[in-house]
Amino acid sequence: MLEWMLRKVMADRGIWSGVALAKLLQEKAAYRLSAPSISALLRSQPKQMKADTLDALCTALDCTPSDLWVYTPPKRAKGA
Repeated sequence: MLEWMLRKVMADRGIWSGVALAKLLQEKAAYRLSAPSISALLRSQPKQMKADTLDALCTALDCTPSDLWVYTPPKRAKGA
């Protein structure tokens, strides 16, 4: 199972709002996301993401994709 960790990564860096994230994306990655897009990323795990957006998030937050998504393997049923 993949778990979206954007809010944790932001909190670890002292970024507490979508406005602050938008500003950081613009300053560090020269990337612009609309307010509704940022809100969607903060509200829930994305079902899909453009590579450019992922790259910009990693650049702005100084992280890797594996910081933004944490994979936990599913538990196997006993006897399987």
